[in-house]
Amino acid sequence: MNLIMSSLMSFAGWAWGWPLVSILVGSSIIYSISLKFVQFRRFGFIMKNTFGKIFEKDIKGEGTLTPFQAVSSALAGTLGTGNIAGVGVAIGLGGPGAIFWMWVVALLAAVVKYAEVVLGIFYREKDPETGVYRGGFMYMLTNGLGENWRWLAMIWSFLLAVQFLISGAVQSNALADVLKLSFGFNKLAVGISVAIMVGIVIIGGIKRIGKFAEKVVPPMALIYFLGSMAIILLNINMIPQALITIVKTAFSGMAPAGGFAGVTVMMTIRHGFARGVYSNEAGMGTSPIAHATATTDHPARQGVWGIFEVFVDTIIMCTMTGLVIMVTGSLASGEIGASLTAYAFGAGLPGPGHLLVTVSTFFFAFTTMLLAEFYSETGAQYVFGNKVVKPFRYAFIIALVLGSIGGLKFVWGLYDVFMAVTVAINVIFVTYMRKDVIRLTKEFFDSDGLLSNDELEEKLDA
Repeated sequence: MNLIMSSLMSFAGWAWGWPLVSILVGSSIIYSISLKFVQFRRFGFIMKNTFGKIFEKDIKGEGTLTPFQAVSSALAGTLGTGNIAGVGVAIGLGGPGAIFWMWVVALLAAVVKYAEVVLGIFYREKDPETGVYRGGFMYMLTNGLGENWRWLAMIWSFLLAVQFLISGAVQSNALADVLKLSFGFNKLAVGISVAIMVGIVIIGGIKRIGKFAEKVVPPMALIYFLGSMAIILLNINMIPQALITIVKTAFSGMAPAGGFAGVTVMMTIRHGFARGVYSNEAGMGTSPIAHATATTDHPARQGVWGIFEVFVDTIIMCTMTGLVIMVTGSLASGEIGASLTAYAFGAGLPGPGHLLVTVSTFFFAFTTMLLAEFYSETGAQYVFGNKVVKPFRYAFIIALVLGSIGGLKFVWGLYDVFMAVTVAINVIFVTYMRKDVIRLTKEFFDSDGLLSNDELEEKLDA
């Protein structure tokens, strides 16, 4: 067992290093050039048609959720431990310069998420039995490249189902650990309570998840943002030096300081890139599953929400966490991951700071569990059909209970291995199908977003 565990961890560590970073960055560069850096060139249009239309009720097109419910659902998966633990890992192991490289990969990879969502909408299907729209890599593959690729779609879907079944368990375990550490709660009691709460939401399917995410995710993100901003404003005189240090160490590495072990430039780039991608999920193939449920009249119209999602997750939320760590001088503590972030908030807001991180972790982990179930369910449904959906939801609930009391180092390694495989396959094929994305993007933006899906299809057919 130790040998298997060691092998899994070694492979996961290697795969989530330069191999996957290179694939994702390469795809980002190809798409940025192919789409003429649409994420920068059309940024004003993107913000106007996402943030500026959050409360819009008059929505045209077909779908299961509103565009904002869909993006809230997707953000429920990305806004989470990546913003708390992920940033702490990036800075703790890569130094302050890792934040700079998180910005770089976010600004580039946003266009990959845009491409994923566009393809997810364009090749989605409406389930004739449930009326729910489903999309993602598997539908993109078979509807875009043909039935000869169904074997790969089946394998990818099965890996996705197992991967996010495990994800629910590890999120439950992490939450149980935090609540036991902070309040002394019994881990099994936490697991049972969380399973009941998650069950109440997921039994209603994606419609209930979307409505819940729409109400919970924005205030959850706002509370964390305001707590971070309070610490930054209290230490506003430290911001210029923090920003200088971030940029300087991005290209020079950092010597040991206090409990910080020091890093090379290559380590800084590696951890910044890897944690940035892990946080915003660009290229992972997960967000298109949530976005494919959106009511929209054009694939590119929903695609711009993918860029908005990366901007909120990495450029805003991850940056806030990074600056809190920097201005409080917490890097010298030697802590890493969520412990480093909790230490920084505790130092910045003695008393409420630690509680803020605990409460944020609870809500971030809870909403991530909801999306993990839907992603896992979608993979299982594709392989086994609708008959497996309800039993699978109950299996997921049981996994939450077992996860809360388990020692999950083994499944964490297994989870990382599955994810490495699914991400690599997804990004390669999303890049291969870029002609569809280029064509859809041109048709949409040439009309300044006024072209409907029906008009688009007429043009494409012609």
